[in-house]
Amino acid sequence: MNITIENIILIGSILLFISIIAGKTSYKFGIPTLLLFLSIGMLAGSEGIGRIYFDDPGIAQFIGVVSLNFILFSGGMDTEWKHVKPILKEGLVLSTLGVLFTATTLGLFVWWVTDFSLFESLLLGSIVSSTDAAAVFSILRGKNLKLKNNIRPTLELESGSNDPMAYVLTITFLSLVINPEKSFWSILLLFFQQMSLGALAGYLFGRLSKFIINRIHLDFEGLYPVLVIALMFITFAATNFVGGNGFLAIYICAVYLGNHNLIHKTNIMRMFDGLAWLMQIVLFLTLGLLVFPLQIIPLFGIGLLIAGVLIFVARPLAVLLALLPFKAKFRNKVFVSWVGLRGAVPIVFATYPLIAGIEKAHLIFNIVFFISVTSVLIQGSFLPIMAKWLKVGQPEVQKIVSAAEALNQEHPSSILKKISISEGADIVGKKVVDLNFPQNSIIAMIERDKQYFTPNGSSVIEASDVLNIITDKKENLQKVYESLSLSRAENR
Repeated sequence: MNITIENIILIGSILLFISIIAGKTSYKFGIPTLLLFLSIGMLAGSEGIGRIYFDDPGIAQFIGVVSLNFILFSGGMDTEWKHVKPILKEGLVLSTLGVLFTATTLGLFVWWVTDFSLFESLLLGSIVSSTDAAAVFSILRGKNLKLKNNIRPTLELESGSNDPMAYVLTITFLSLVINPEKSFWSILLLFFQQMSLGALAGYLFGRLSKFIINRIHLDFEGLYPVLVIALMFITFAATNFVGGNGFLAIYICAVYLGNHNLIHKTNIMRMFDGLAWLMQIVLFLTLGLLVFPLQIIPLFGIGLLIAGVLIFVARPLAVLLALLPFKAKFRNKVFVSWVGLRGAVPIVFATYPLIAGIEKAHLIFNIVFFISVTSVLIQGSFLPIMAKWLKVGQPEVQKIVSAAEALNQEHPSSILKKISISEGADIVGKKVVDLNFPQNSIIAMIERDKQYFTPNGSSVIEASDVLNIITDKKENLQKVYESLSLSRAENR
């Protein structure tokens, strides 16, 4: 087949379609979507039935970095601060010290059993030291499980925030492999520079992005998600430019935005959710195309040994040490240690040694790929069984429908309240986005001069407006009145 633009689009769209159908099937059987997407990419590759030759780690890395921007940003916006706040310390310790302990333990083992140098071994350990949230929760959703206590938000926070730490360690030990004469203090300085500037930039860009989104006036509603995409890439690129960690910055920026009122926030989050899935599929397909399965077969023995040590020794030891200061049940710690699936991120990080051209780059890449697949197969397959055995899982209960969902799905059981705005009310002249409206409550319609319209975040409240409020329970009405600076007596 001749390589033309039309053929590339045709092949890409067919692979995307197959991946979506396969992903739908995976929910039914609880198979991680990661494994299916990678398998499809491998089947389409030069050693598969598709015979598509792809051997460009630079392009794969570019696709990986762009995809991770969307995946991390979407995950950050979905992170609810009220659920994360109680376990903030545990999550941050797992995403930093936990990653460091995992990388160090596995790296020392690789150094002991292979002919890798110490820095090459620690580089391999660093590459596979982070977990993959997408693989974990695809299984949880497929098996219709939820987790007791604060295990789920702990895993969400760790999975969303541990990639930056793994990235810093990967870059650090890669530089030591290339230049072993570098001093320990210069590496330590690089680490603190990356993490501190990344965290600070993420918070500052979060505040700036909120201001821009809510204050700028765009003529078309569909441009607001595009604006957020631009702000996301600016955050990542600007943070990297000043020497900070861009991945950490965009995650913190997204968490900040996701927990504040934004104009057209619902549309923005829906678009990012879809884009995150698209980027996840594209990323996994690309990585599947990049690998050559025949090169991995000879590494089966050493790959299985390293994967076994990672799953059963390095990860559990790291979790137990990291959570030692916290009063968590032992069974919870064991389950958290089991939910250490390796996904696309380690494979993306494994392209950095390939581009750098170090001696064992291809060997490291193939071992990392084998570890990621093995981790998904072993840990992913037994995840529901472990949850049941450790008594940390329970059947998913019916989710309470929020007001916004109730409106979209036309549920008649929601509570509707009409609130009239008097001439001297404090909220007259304010935008809807500035009202600090409670969650699970929305202004569905505004009646003005006997005309009805659906407001958005930029709509300005005027005197004599009648607000049609929808909420899912009566307890929220008091918070609604407080956000409107009104008392119930004024609207009786």
